[in-house]
Amino acid sequence: MPAELIAQQLRCIRDLLRYAVTRFNEAGLNFGHGSDNAYDEAAYLILHTLHLPLDRLEPFFDAVLLPEEIRSVLGVIERRVGERLPAAYITQEAWLGECRFYVDERVIVPRSHLAELIDEGFTTWLPDPEKVLRSLDLCTGSGCLAILLASAFPRATVDAADLSADALQVARRNVDDYGLSKRVKLVQSDLFDGLIGTRYQLIVSNPPYVDEATMRILPQEFQHEPVQALAGGKDGLDLVRRILAQARKQLSPNGILVVEVGNGRQAVEDAFPDLQPTWLETRAGGDQVFLVERDRLPT
Repeated sequence: MPAELIAQQLRCIRDLLRYAVTRFNEAGLNFGHGSDNAYDEAAYLILHTLHLPLDRLEPFFDAVLLPEEIRSVLGVIERRVGERLPAAYITQEAWLGECRFYVDERVIVPRSHLAELIDEGFTTWLPDPEKVLRSLDLCTGSGCLAILLASAFPRATVDAADLSADALQVARRNVDDYGLSKRVKLVQSDLFDGLIGTRYQLIVSNPPYVDEATMRILPQEFQHEPVQALAGGKDGLDLVRRILAQARKQLSPNGILVVEVGNGRQAVEDAFPDLQPTWLETRAGGDQVFLVERDRLPT
């Protein structure tokens, strides 16, 4: 049915929501960039497009929309289906908890499990947030984790390092949006190469960790993200190996390294049988993120 005829059949958000869910399910979209189902993604895109509060769907369910509003929403729905773009690239925003970040196709869509761990503050190892004065977000991408580090550790200077100049442009926008340009320093660096001599009490990293076999079968939505921000080599650990080999020299005494590896726990344990990392519990389980104290790292 032509788009104009479809638009004439739809009157309110309830109609648009039903239509969007049907379209998304028919198209077999992949949901892994903030939503995990067609309903939530449709609701988000509709509310965002209509400039309505993202947590207030029900009060507006049956509000009659203007023709141009319906056309705008239908345009977004068709973009999501036709281009297989992640919703975050359409709206140019992503959320980690209560925090909103600007994103575009120069960076992966923020979805790190490190966010909830940073919010908890790693208190077993860093009991006093006020005493954390220097931290590093390695492979910062959009800068979202660096910004969360600055919030969790209010006296800390945070270095946010990435190899990609494009990613750092996005990170600069987010850092400026949060008014943190004096506390978050953006550094173009191939892992630690541009940071030699600096010591940190806390290093967090969400590096590229997708293994070679998985890269070949990624859903279309993920193929819009920068390859260098995803691909981690044959077993997904190319960058993790380099990080573990160099991190001890970058950590202060009693410092800690925290690394996200997706579903790579078994690969990590196979590759580093003597490392004895602590696997941290997140809402996704205990297989996503590991922590290593400085003295346990290779010399």
